[in-house]
This record gives sequence, C-alpha cells and structure tokens, in this order.
Amino acid sequence: MAPGYQVIARRWRPKQFDEVVGQDHIIRTLKNAIRQKRIAHAYLFVGPRGTGKTTTARIFAKALNCEGGPRVSPDDNSDICRAIMDGSCMDVIEIDGASNNSVEQIRQLREDCQYSPAQCSFKIYIIDEVHMLSVGAFNALLKTLEEPPSHVKFIFATTQAQKILPTIVSRCQRFEFRPISEEKICGQLSLIAKGEKIEIEDTALKSIARLANGGMRDAQSTLDQLISFCGTSITEKDVLEVYGLASPEEIHRLASLLAQGNYPKILAAVDLLADSGKDLYRILIDLQAYLRELLIHGIRSGGETNRLGMPLTVESLMRMNDALHRGKEDVKMGLSQTVNFEVTLLRAVEESRTRSIDSLIKELSGMARKAPPRSSDQRKIVGPTGEPGSRPPGPQAKRRKDTTESTANPGPRNHEDPEAVEKAVETLPNELRGAMDELFRGKYTHLSPLPPQS
Repeated sequence: MAPGYQVIARRWRPKQFDEVVGQDHIIRTLKNAIRQKRIAHAYLFVGPRGTGKTTTARIFAKALNCEGGPRVSPDDNSDICRAIMDGSCMDVIEIDGASNNSVEQIRQLREDCQYSPAQCSFKIYIIDEVHMLSVGAFNALLKTLEEPPSHVKFIFATTQAQKILPTIVSRCQRFEFRPISEEKICGQLSLIAKGEKIEIEDTALKSIARLANGGMRDAQSTLDQLISFCGTSITEKDVLEVYGLASPEEIHRLASLLAQGNYPKILAAVDLLADSGKDLYRILIDLQAYLRELLIHGIRSGGETNRLGMPLTVESLMRMNDALHRGKEDVKMGLSQTVNFEVTLLRAVEESRTRSIDSLIKELSGMARKAPPRSSDQRKIVGPTGEPGSRPPGPQAKRRKDTTESTANPGPRNHEDPEAVEKAVETLPNELRGAMDELFRGKYTHLSPLPPQS
C-alpha cells in the first residue's frame, strides 16, 4: 500500500538548527550551550502557535542524544536521529499536557525518571501545552524539576506562559519565540514553492504571510490548501478569493472614506465587501494595520499626513485606530457581523473628529498667553448688544462701582488679563471646563472675548 500524503508543514519541518526561521536569538543560545557544555536541566519555550517551539525542542533533543553528541550538527541519517524526529525514540518522550494533566500521570513520570535511558545519553521529556497541567500536577513536579537525575532533561512548550506557576518558571531557562516577520515567511514559502515546482506571484506570497499572523505553520498550511485549489499556478486573486481577504487597494479606499467622513459611501463599500463574501473581521485587522502605518508616518513627518486624501493629525489617527480596536470583539463575536462592522467604522469617524478637553484647554491657554496687552480704552465692559458701552444701572453695577472706588489699586479684571485667564482655566474643575468653549465664543457677552486665533 502506498504511503499517504504528508502535508507541507511536516515534509518541510526543519531538521537542523540552521533551518529554523525567525528565531536566531534562541538558536544561537542553544548552540552555544552545547559547545560550552552548559546544558541546563529544564527549558521553557514560550511563543505564539506555529513559531517553531516543538520543532526546536526535537532538534535540541536530537543534538543532545545523537551519536558522539552532544553536537551542534547531528547526523540526520543515523538511526537515533531518525527515531527522534519521527517520535519513536524510547528516550525522547513527547507528552501532551492537555490530555496528561493529572497528578497520577505526573507521579508516574517521576517514577520513570529514575530509570536510565535505554539507548541515548539523556532521557528527555518534551511536554507540549504545559500550561494545561493542573495545579496539583505542577506541585507534584516541583521537586523533580528542581533536582532531577543527571540523565534527565525537561523541555516545556506553551502558548500561555502566564498560566504556569511562578515556581515552575523559576526552575527553567525561558526562551521567547517571536512571531516570524512577513519577509521571512515569504522567503521560506518561495523556497518551498520552488521545491514543489509551484509558480506563485510575489503579491500572493505577501497575502499568505499577512494571513499567517507570524506563524510559519499557518502559512505552510495555507499554501498547501491553495495548491489543492489552484494547482501549479497561484495568483493573488486566488488567495483573496479563497480566504475572503480585501486587496490593499480596497483597504486604502476604505481608509480614505473614513478620513473624509463620507457616510453613504462607507455604507456602500461595506455592502459591497459583505456581498462579495469578504471576511469583515480580517478587513478590520488589516485596516488597523494600515492606519498604524499612517500614524507612524505622521509622527515622523511632523504631525500630519494627507495620504488619505485630506490632512489628518496624529491625534485623529490615534482616536480612529482606538475606536476600531474597541470594535474588534463586537465584529468577531456579535450576532450580525455586518451591522457591527458598519457601526465600528462610523464610530471611528466620529471619534476621529472629536478633541480631548485637555488639548482644548491647552490651546485656549496658549491663545490667552499670546494675546497682546490691552490699552485702557479697550478694557471696557461689553454691552448686551456686543458694542462697547456701559450696562444699564442696577444693583450689581452699583456694588461693582463701590468696590472699584474703594480699592486703591484695582488693576485689571481677571477676565481681561491673559495670565489670569490662563490660571483660572487651569484651576477649573473637570466638570466646568466644558463651559470654556462657550465662554470664548462670546456667548457670555458681558465679558470681553478672547482675541481670534491667528
């Protein structure tokens, strides 16, 4: 019987340290540890899915147990190395933490640790998804993990290090696996495509890498599926069609509509994307990434960018991106993805047009500070009609006149002195600061308005 088909992610799994992509800092440390014979008894590999944690653990186990080892470059053709990579070596035990998480199973592991390896130099336990172990299982492992037999090594792998007990983490050397960059994913996929004799566009490679979110295994699985769909030739259109992605041009157009605040066209664009079967949640993520690039460009260029058809400040882009981020869960988990997506976009437009109270107060204070000093002729009370003059006589006017005459050096009034205005603004409570906007628009006509902004 002919052997079954093996997916790309397994056939192209790295077999040597130098073949691991995107984790140079970890590979360098492990290779130096082997050369200097400073091999620890426990390692903790932490990182997102598909970044090489289990693969690196197998390569490390192979390097420690190879013939004549430990060696940085073990012989892949030896029986022991083939058995380790195939998962059939008796002295390299791979355990799934999700299905072997009880105290009894960890106690059995502690008893097995006491026996010497059968055919290798070390007995190595690779526990994947170790965060799934129960608290009791972790506690049962503590003493053995702290002082294991000299022939035992532990390698833990997890995607959620925060769930592991600190007492476990402190007994391990921790290695952080980073998300793989899109450039390196594209390079590896291009190499795989040549080996598989597949023609693929560079734009299609970029779309696959963008979809993978830093995971090489996800990218390889996506390529495998596209080969089944397209055959030996893959285009960007095929990737967008199969996975419901939006093209970079569509993302740019949608971002431009948000910047312009064109509500009818935004709704029309969303209807078009939804009718064509696009993944709206994925579009929201891509839109966030695009606005982030504009934000960085705006910061580096001095605060403004007009790449969306109209100038936007850094503050506007930050508020827009923040609104999109807060709407992600509603789009992903809500009852109606289209409705939640529309509401999120419209909310992002509205919030990008608002201004924070603190920035407004700061601007008003700056205006008051720059205001030129007024002459005695300009310091007059403004009448109800807006023209200079005195108010109709009344009790309040009489009391103010008496107070002024009884003062030896009256000085300028607070609302007419720029420095006094600034100090008054800074001491206002938060709930009263909103009235400052009306104050400086001249709605309180009995006060002298601030000079217009230059």
